[in-house]
Amino acid sequence: MGTTRLETAPEPKYWHLKTVLSEALESDFAVGEVLPNERELAARFGVARATLRQALEQLELEGRLHRRRGVGTTVAPPRVGVDLDPAQHGWPGASGDAWQTEDCEEAVPPAAVARTLGAEAGRTVHIVHRVRTAHGQAVATELLYVPDASVPGLSGIGAGAGAARGRAVLRKLNRLELGGQERAVELGSARAEDARRLDRLPGAPVLVVTTRYLAGGGTAAVAVATYRADTCRLTFGDTGGVSLLAS
Repeated sequence: MGTTRLETAPEPKYWHLKTVLSEALESDFAVGEVLPNERELAARFGVARATLRQALEQLELEGRLHRRRGVGTTVAPPRVGVDLDPAQHGWPGASGDAWQTEDCEEAVPPAAVARTLGAEAGRTVHIVHRVRTAHGQAVATELLYVPDASVPGLSGIGAGAGAARGRAVLRKLNRLELGGQERAVELGSARAEDARRLDRLPGAPVLVVTTRYLAGGGTAAVAVATYRADTCRLTFGDTGGVSLLAS
């Protein structure tokens, strides 16, 4: 990092400092490397620590930095593209799927999911828990809701429990002919379990991507994926498709 003084910068000091730090992250630091402490950085750039904190907060919001109590400020990994264009996707668990299956349970889905599935009130469905990671860090979690009608005979094939059963659900689901997908993206707040898995505080902003999988003229499954909002952004490609980029 250089020692450029910022007193003559025409823009707010913290904004100019953010630009200088951003350039340094590209050339002087590796992914996961811990930055010097606030006192050292403030002295190096000739700014107040309050100004430095503003710049660091902006870089964190942009997904360039991770700030963890007891660890310090580290350089975030590069962003991972997640294509949301339905034309480019198949069933969960199909070839090229970046998600990892962690668990599976049978439980009553939330009312909104039950209505989308056309499931009877109080009726259990298979819920597959999945996670997506980048550079060893969880960047998104997913709950995939699958009714018995979409995976008939599963209870009689000795699928086991946990991740093994989840993978069995996905294999059965992939035997259906996919008729299409519908996706919705909205800003939400992290539930306690999602926050724990994503290393966020409960209530932290997240992006929620809901996917409805269609087969046989109806809804075969519903996936609700939760992405860290501080490391994700939506972009529009040349083809008009929507992509979600996650650090």
